[in-house]
Amino acid sequence: MFDNTCKFIAEMYSPDFATWLLGEPITLTKLSPTELSLEPIRADALILLQSDEVVLHIEFQTQPDEDMPFRMADYRLRVYRRFPNKRMHQVVIYLDKTASDKVYQTTFAAGSLRHEFSVIRLWEQPQEIFLSTPGLLPFAVLSATEDKIATLQLEAAAVDKIVDRRTQSNIAAASAILAGLVLGQEVIERLFRKDIMRESVIYQQIKTEGEEEGSDKKARQIALNMLAEGMTVDAIARITGLSVEVVQQLHQGESEN
Repeated sequence: MFDNTCKFIAEMYSPDFATWLLGEPITLTKLSPTELSLEPIRADALILLQSDEVVLHIEFQTQPDEDMPFRMADYRLRVYRRFPNKRMHQVVIYLDKTASDKVYQTTFAAGSLRHEFSVIRLWEQPQEIFLSTPGLLPFAVLSATEDKIATLQLEAAAVDKIVDRRTQSNIAAASAILAGLVLGQEVIERLFRKDIMRESVIYQQIKTEGEEEGSDKKARQIALNMLAEGMTVDAIARITGLSVEVVQQLHQGESEN
């Protein structure tokens, strides 16, 4: 949920991210990992944005990942293969404070191959960076502030001043979601109006994903009941809408119990 929220606002408000990370307010369009040949490596945590001259590769992480240096090198080579004349800026943005030394890794090395990328640890960044730009507002509460509640109050006040209703609802929802990393739900709900957040694309996406997850769980339970009755895998797949592979996995799990 946190990664998807970050990806959404980076895509929707790309000039704000370009100003922050590239130093210029370029409007960037989304680049699909499938355009880079081969299968993407855990593409859920990354977003690729591009203009005519630059590709911006952002990885949002709530937890350290030991494979991160390799992923960054791998995507650099994929982008070079597809766009050899475009410059590329890569940055890993860590959302939640950790003592792991993995969040300080900025280099991948394998023999004579060496690749460097940027890392931003939000808890070390001054909150002023985020409070002055709508697209970056949701990150303010994760910045270097000792009073998280006071910072979230500043976020909420800034959100209230956003004139465009759609932008206001999207940023409010994203702010509330990311604040969940460091603050309790009671505080968050007191500062952000639910009626505005419900209008956001982010809220609707989360609601849809929740409904789909619930529907999938129900289908799996029905499939388990059918397996217990001795029905064939193919028949269960047709009736429930689950793939044959999923039903086979459920059948295997039942057999092992």
